[in-house]
Amino acid sequence: MGNRKIDSSTRPPAANSLGMTMDMAIKFRKILVLGSGALKIGEAGEFDYSGSQAIKALKEEKIKTILINPNIATIQTSKFLADEVYFLPVNPYFVEQVIKKEKPDGIFLSFGGQTALNCGLALQKSGVLKKYGVAVLGTPVKSIELTEDRQLFADHLKSINIPVPPSGSATTFDKAALIAKKIGFPVMVRAAFALGGQKSGVAHNTKELKEIVEGALAVSPQVLIEKYLRHFKEIEYEVVRDKFNNTATICNMENFDPLGIHTGDSIVVAPSQTLTNEEYHGLREASIKIVKSLGIIGECNVQYALNPVRSRTPKGVRWRDARQTSNGVNPNPKTKKLDYYVIEVNARLSRSSALASKATGYPLAYVAAKLALGKSLLEVQNKITKVTQSFFEPALDYIVVKLPRWDLEKFKGAEEKIGSAMKSVGEVMAIGRSFEEAIQKAVRMQSGLAESVTDNGFTNKKEIKQFLSTATPKRIFAVAAAINAGVSVNEIYRLTGIDPWFLYRLENIVKAEKDFGKKINSPRPPLLKRGGERGSSSLQKGRQGGVINKEDLIDLKQLGFSDKKIGQLAGKSETDVRQIRKSYKIFPSVFQIDTLAGEVPAQTNYLYLTYHGAHNDVKPLGNHAVAVLGSGPYHIGSSVEFDWSCVHAAIALKRHKKQSIIINCNPETVSTDYDISDRLYFENLSFETVADIYEFENAHSLIVSVGGQRPNNLAKKLSKIGFKLLGTSAN
Repeated sequence: MGNRKIDSSTRPPAANSLGMTMDMAIKFRKILVLGSGALKIGEAGEFDYSGSQAIKALKEEKIKTILINPNIATIQTSKFLADEVYFLPVNPYFVEQVIKKEKPDGIFLSFGGQTALNCGLALQKSGVLKKYGVAVLGTPVKSIELTEDRQLFADHLKSINIPVPPSGSATTFDKAALIAKKIGFPVMVRAAFALGGQKSGVAHNTKELKEIVEGALAVSPQVLIEKYLRHFKEIEYEVVRDKFNNTATICNMENFDPLGIHTGDSIVVAPSQTLTNEEYHGLREASIKIVKSLGIIGECNVQYALNPVRSRTPKGVRWRDARQTSNGVNPNPKTKKLDYYVIEVNARLSRSSALASKATGYPLAYVAAKLALGKSLLEVQNKITKVTQSFFEPALDYIVVKLPRWDLEKFKGAEEKIGSAMKSVGEVMAIGRSFEEAIQKAVRMQSGLAESVTDNGFTNKKEIKQFLSTATPKRIFAVAAAINAGVSVNEIYRLTGIDPWFLYRLENIVKAEKDFGKKINSPRPPLLKRGGERGSSSLQKGRQGGVINKEDLIDLKQLGFSDKKIGQLAGKSETDVRQIRKSYKIFPSVFQIDTLAGEVPAQTNYLYLTYHGAHNDVKPLGNHAVAVLGSGPYHIGSSVEFDWSCVHAAIALKRHKKQSIIINCNPETVSTDYDISDRLYFENLSFETVADIYEFENAHSLIVSVGGQRPNNLAKKLSKIGFKLLGTSAN
């Protein structure tokens, strides 16, 4: 992501919904921001984050902000942000009543998810916005409608020579059946104007098509039937554009899982790891072309399906086997043309936007709000680096892995299978200097129960193959189990469509664990008595006794193994391994995320731990610092309310002249935003990680009571080793 080529041109500015160009727009005095309402699958804390950043951006411009959001648990409904908060439903009736009373001159539709977007489109269509003279700021309504209407969107992309999958739109099952017959099964069914891939799915026959289409038409007026591109890669680009037609691609992300699994339910890696230079830049150029053609102002993301075998054959996979995965598409290895299709464009902030923002350190929502006011990318400073403007593409010298969090077992009768309709309730983001380090961190962050990708519980090959062939939350564990059972990478690729690059990285983890297990448990030679005679006591005949040498420990830590997991392999406790590690002076390095890959000096408070380092980017804060433990990923029973309490705790600490350190791993939250705490560690809420951070910072104390059950469960263990807890004692 070190590319610095920025695209700009002198195309005339697009007109907004009132028909005036942004150059002619008045100085806004009062702006209405639509929230997303209650948290739901596909629409969670990321819109609290994006809406809060938008309000901050408006306040900097001394613009009065009016917020409509009935969710009492969010930060954005706190009294220190918006000037006026209406706890009302985000629907056309109530929004019109607020417009009538407050008389705003502008409205933001793109910071409240699909709920806000659909409400804004309805207000525009009914003439309410025109009646009260309210300008839609940012991306014009016509552009939003173009991206939301599946048929219009497909037609538009074809008109600018951007490929889309063979498809057709329908409003009845009969028409959908005709389209499916023409395209040929299997087909992907997608609902228009829907949230999180709601009611979408893959149909392999007419019976399945009828079931999916009827379900989709129950929540949407239109469905798109398109060719199912089995085992194509899913790639995503986050792009910003200002009214002067300047554009920058902020982040490219690659799904670990192939196309067919909603990106919210997929493991996602940033930056992409398996694209060729041609693929990376080809899709980047296409993204810029699409965004310009749509007249986007602010932020949007473009999702692609990329043929994995167009320009090369993955390592270890025969060409014939690879061709079979493309499901009827016949790639020509001699053709240099990139084989891809555009799947979707979101002309609004999304969960992917929150992830991209946290992964790169580029405050997307803040920048999008400024651009919506008519500013250029050259005018908006990057608030994190404070040394670059927003017209600057981030460079990453680390790797980010997002892992979803599901709670399917809490719903009686829920199908464990995952697909194009989102089911995850939350997600974690792990940062490392290798994929192995980051993925292992992410697995621990996700539930706090599994220590490694090898903690799977699979007992036989038949069960493993079943979980490989069917996408479920357990698939990554099934992959590790399959590797451990001797299934080849080639076979796993054939069954899953997961790029062999990722599979070989998981193989590194499995192999390292196996080798260490053999080494640590191998019998050692009996001790020699005086005179060279072999001893025979039980102690002398014993195994090596779990002696862990320094080199092995460093290797395992760099591959992302926790102290607890290493202890399980060596027959020792987590505390034992921690003491051994400290005796060897093996500590994680504290590195900054600066969006610049170290190219320009930048002081940021955005930190992560890694064992691929020999220095620290920051110095300890010392006795004036208090660590606040967050709640980790959203799940049933622990949601945005704990983000609210963490943020308010951090703000209160500042008032009491203490420096706040937030530890959390949830990219959707306001607590992991750049300006909430004095220091932010994007890290796991485990005993090992919290103890490492606390000892490095030499902090004054810890707050464990505001992040829900997860930090609360650490209280006794942290107190036992002498860490000071504020508030109620551990006992």
